[in-house]
Amino acid sequence: MSGSHFNAIATVYDESLPSHVVEHYLRKRVAFVVEHCPRGSGLDVGCGTGVLAERLDEAGYEMTGVDPSEGMLDVLRRRSPAIGAVQASGTSLPLSDDSFDLVLTVAVLHHIADPEDVRQTLAEMVRVLKPGGRVLVWDHNPRNPYWSRLMARVPQDTGEERLVGEQEIADGLRAAGAGILISHQLGLVPDFTPPAALPAAAVAERAVEHTPVLQRYAAHNVILATK
Repeated sequence: MSGSHFNAIATVYDESLPSHVVEHYLRKRVAFVVEHCPRGSGLDVGCGTGVLAERLDEAGYEMTGVDPSEGMLDVLRRRSPAIGAVQASGTSLPLSDDSFDLVLTVAVLHHIADPEDVRQTLAEMVRVLKPGGRVLVWDHNPRNPYWSRLMARVPQDTGEERLVGEQEIADGLRAAGAGILISHQLGLVPDFTPPAALPAAAVAERAVEHTPVLQRYAAHNVILATK
């Protein structure tokens, strides 16, 4: 998907999902990164308005955000002037080889959609990763039946998206020279969860994540690799 659509929705993007659900997933993702990825320089590919990059920066990672939408990056610059903001496509990162200790992308590959562009984005992420660094892909799980409902309701999704499976992501990372460290599913809390019900939903989420058969249907594929 081109940056023009995201330019048009940049000012309303952060309000497209309830803030308490957004906060739940921000904490979950930051906790995962802190547990599995040593602090250092970080690159968020498809960073959008930079909410996650800002949280990771606060957690001790020296973050840079890349996004094709200048409108989204304008929001990032206003929010966090200290975070680098680079306008570019994930398929062609204007960055040097072996530059970052951490390269991640969250809820982006399904927007890229085209299989060749997905492969190229994964290859670019591995290319700019330092040897021994961590590359993290966190995206919608096609096995979860909820996504077709949600994606029809939010402004960032237009119908051009394609959910990218766990095996396709892992194969793309391996083809680029990365080795898989973790590949599993996390998350379950849906966007319609009322604030008062969030604690119970989080308990149910943890139960699903620790039940092997049910885990396969959790909301997100989470794949961590190294070079």
